[in-house]
Amino acid sequence: MESFKDVKIWVDDVRPTPAGYEGTKSVDETIALIEEIEKHGGTIKLIDLDHDLGEYARYGGDAIKILDYLAMRETFYPIAIHTANPVGRANMERMIERYWP
Repeated sequence: MESFKDVKIWVDDVRPTPAGYEGTKSVDETIALIEEIEKHGGTIKLIDLDHDLGEYARYGGDAIKILDYLAMRETFYPIAIHTANPVGRANMERMIERYWP
């Protein structure tokens, strides 16, 4: 990663990472990236989430766990959801409505 400014994170185990994003495939990898950006005084512009992380779920669970982590720390970065799972989407949206200011 060249710069820690205005980072957009794409969390997905299958879809390719769009241009302009840093891609991660698991909850653990995403949390490590968030902490690395924060450590270097960077800024997170957006975290764009899939829900089901397939085989990568063994590395921290499905992506809703990222929302758990952020809410627990009260770090309410902007979130977008691109999952095709309607139940996962509804659960994630409910969590954002409840905790994000």
